[in-house]
Amino acid sequence: MNTKERIVAAAEKLQLNYREQGIYENEIGRRPPQRSEIIKLLDEIRELFFPGYFGNENTAYVSLNSFAGTKLAVICERLTRQISIALHYASKDDDFATREQQASEITARFIDAIPCIQNLVFKDVEAELEGDPAAASKEEIILSYPGVYAIFVYRVAHVLYREKVPLIPRIMTEHAHSRTGIDINPGATIGESFFIDHGTGIVIGETTIIGDHVKLYQGVTLGALSTRKGQALSGIKRHPTIEDNVVIYSNTSILGGETVVGRNSVVAGNTFVTESIPENTKVTAYMPKLQLKQK
Repeated sequence: MNTKERIVAAAEKLQLNYREQGIYENEIGRRPPQRSEIIKLLDEIRELFFPGYFGNENTAYVSLNSFAGTKLAVICERLTRQISIALHYASKDDDFATREQQASEITARFIDAIPCIQNLVFKDVEAELEGDPAAASKEEIILSYPGVYAIFVYRVAHVLYREKVPLIPRIMTEHAHSRTGIDINPGATIGESFFIDHGTGIVIGETTIIGDHVKLYQGVTLGALSTRKGQALSGIKRHPTIEDNVVIYSNTSILGGETVVGRNSVVAGNTFVTESIPENTKVTAYMPKLQLKQK
């Protein structure tokens, strides 16, 4: 078999695989939203939130009002287009006009919410500055901290998640996950002044509820006790509730939808928690005993 014949044979097998999956043969006019466009949207929104820090604009030479208006117009157009594509892709009908109208309405509500989202992100930046003695300034945090980027993306995606936009919120948070190592499901509910230190390996599940002024360190998992039932668990609270002013140190797992960590509590590192913790409690686990043997 020569190279051409091998290519033909492989192509035929791939076609069989495509048909077997049943998710690749899209109808004309129906396709998934574009990941690259969604990432560009996140970049535009970040430039809007932090004028002069990202992008090419020098805010010393432009009116911030004009800058914001121009950015919002670009975001509005791009987001409407991608939401329309996502809604149509997920729908079972060919009612393009209805999907476009829905996309316009969702985008309008998102634009209304942008100042509130921005203020939440500003509070997250403040929490990082107050909580990390290694932070020299807000500028350093905005420009370089992975935790702030992951929280920013989550807060944008969460608004779209609440609007029941298909695909786009998860694409956003998985992009942040790939960049930062921090996995925040867009369905999680997170309060004000959220602090993530270092961040790598943090996992926050879809039905997690986190209160205000909560601090998480690297390697923390807020997860489910079991996912063996798969889709049967969809819509059920599977992840813990973390109340206000809780600190959770590194490499700790807190699991289960009925598990509540009460306000003002501290959970030490390397702790495995599957039952509720009262308010004002400090939780620690016994350190493993080291055995040293001389050669």
